[in-house]
Amino acid sequence: MRSIWKGAISFGLVTIPVKLYSATEQRDVAFHQVHRTDGGRVRYKRVCQVCGEEVAYGDIAKGYELPTGEMVVLTDEDFADLPLTTSRRIDVLQFTPMDQVDPIYFAKSYYLEPDGQGTKPYVLLRNALEESGQVAVVKVALRSRESLATLRVADGVFVLETMLWPDEVRAPAFPFLDESIDVRPQELAMASSLIETMAADFDPSEYTDAYREALQAVIDAKAEGREVVQPEETKAEPAATDLLAALRASVEAAKKGRTPTSTGTGTAKKKPTTTRKPAAAKKPAAKKPAARKTA
Repeated sequence: MRSIWKGAISFGLVTIPVKLYSATEQRDVAFHQVHRTDGGRVRYKRVCQVCGEEVAYGDIAKGYELPTGEMVVLTDEDFADLPLTTSRRIDVLQFTPMDQVDPIYFAKSYYLEPDGQGTKPYVLLRNALEESGQVAVVKVALRSRESLATLRVADGVFVLETMLWPDEVRAPAFPFLDESIDVRPQELAMASSLIETMAADFDPSEYTDAYREALQAVIDAKAEGREVVQPEETKAEPAATDLLAALRASVEAAKKGRTPTSTGTGTAKKKPTTTRKPAAAKKPAAKKPAARKTA
């Protein structure tokens, strides 16, 4: 991994130099926009709407449009004068129980590694935080944007979770919340039974991105000049019209180790089947990428 930021954790009068790394990465299949007839890459030009001329990247500034349609142009100097007091610092504001921080606030995760002479104070704060069972609420500036964040310990290292500000989280104002929905005790009991039946320890390695694997298989097949094999369609079971009956059927199915397709979900460990050509066709089967373990 390559560090993307260097700074320090400010904990009281203690300063801990650290390096910051992205803790996650996207595994989506990357595409380019191309010309359908010859596969040539499609390029875009930055053209000014006023003068019609192509604009060099160095001549591009940020603009804020006013309600009147007028544009306020901001330069690098304008941004440099903004009061980012936490620049290059991770300021510890308080410590709080983790269950008091709603996960809806979390934006992105980063790993922190001690830098230079920061190893001992890093380990000291890590051990103390781990023993406390709490997380640190901090403030940090990354990419010219100040964020709240939490600092917790996972696998022996600090994990920085940047957070949204309260006014960036929308309230769920849905009409049904004001309605009086009658839930029968039998339905609630059956739903609770279904939850208990499906309860298990979470192991992320049991789950794979079936769509990405199938898409990669299609790409591999086309690249090797083979016919793309279509997967078989799974016949859906008829959906139950009664909620209690549907829950009861779900419980029974969960006990047998399967989930009815009428619920819209499938068993995590099942993988899509593919229809292969007869042996006479003598065409190799599409290679299926190995499942990746998610972090």
